[in-house]
Amino acid sequence: MSEQSTPHKPHRHDHGDHGHAQRAHRHDHGHSDGSGRWSQFRHQVRHLVKPHSHEAADKVDSAMETSAEGMRTLWISLGVLGLTAALQAVVVVLSGSVALLGDTIHNAADALTALPLGVAFILGRRAATRRFTYGFGRAEDLAGIFIVLTIAASSALAAWTAIDRLLNPQEISYLPAVAAAALIGFIGNEWVARYRITAGKRIGSAALVADGLHARTDGFTSLAVLLGAGGAALGWRLADPIVGLLITVAILAVLKGAVREVFRRLMDAVDPALVDTAETALHQVDGVLEVGELRMRWIGHQLRAEVAIVVAGDLSVRDAHRVAVDAEHALLHAVPRLTAALVHADPAAGHDEADPHTPLAHHHAHA
Repeated sequence: MSEQSTPHKPHRHDHGDHGHAQRAHRHDHGHSDGSGRWSQFRHQVRHLVKPHSHEAADKVDSAMETSAEGMRTLWISLGVLGLTAALQAVVVVLSGSVALLGDTIHNAADALTALPLGVAFILGRRAATRRFTYGFGRAEDLAGIFIVLTIAASSALAAWTAIDRLLNPQEISYLPAVAAAALIGFIGNEWVARYRITAGKRIGSAALVADGLHARTDGFTSLAVLLGAGGAALGWRLADPIVGLLITVAILAVLKGAVREVFRRLMDAVDPALVDTAETALHQVDGVLEVGELRMRWIGHQLRAEVAIVVAGDLSVRDAHRVAVDAEHALLHAVPRLTAALVHADPAAGHDEADPHTPLAHHHAHA
């Protein structure tokens, strides 16, 4: 990367929703201001006549659309888990099964984890402020921490219940009804888990993925009740607690995956393949001689990027700005879930030119 900067400021361009409010799809495309209604109308007509060529799955959705999909996922899964818990509660009353009671409590608790995540999606729609200049998308990551803690509590409860059953075996009545209710619990939780994980990956929400993993842990618990009921039907009273311990181990494995997912998001980790995609797109932009520092980070379910590119040293400020706009435009179309990019252009340095970044060297040394 060149060590000399052009006199133009880094170009910031939000593709869609900077303040989490739905706006028109904007690009300058190297033209003049274009802030009037007539310019906006011409731009929209041009996009209708010549749409951008990228796959539908890679389109950059607005924050409102992704938040709405997240809320829809939560409401549907909340309804499914609520119905599952209600059906199980009826069998609990009839059979008096303590194991099924614990499973019912698990399912009800899993349904309630949708509440903090729903609050996070609602907060994420709020516009950025002078204090929270990046908006409130990080609320999703905080909800992810809460969900991870809930999974950990579920594993502890499952382990404690299993150990208690080993020490104090209990008879289970109405075994067919208990087995049927446990099967309903497993199917309901697994369906919700798949639905949440798929939706979470589609909209880029690590918290929603973690919530799906939590639903899967409760599905394992339901499966333990089913297998325990089967063992009890064969006369093996210790089947329920032994299977419960095995399921606890499975829950801990799921917990490990959820912790890793949320931790990476909190540490601004991104898939290296996204970085490769961004670099490839930038190298294909006319006027970009070299790609320097490239950083990407998730804020909630939105991806943002910062990049320094090298352009010819004899370009005017206006021409360098045009290259920066083209580079940003290429990023927005190439990188899925990217909603904003900050592009800085550096001129290619000559052999006898001093490094204009020298005044910043001591700041970087102390960083």
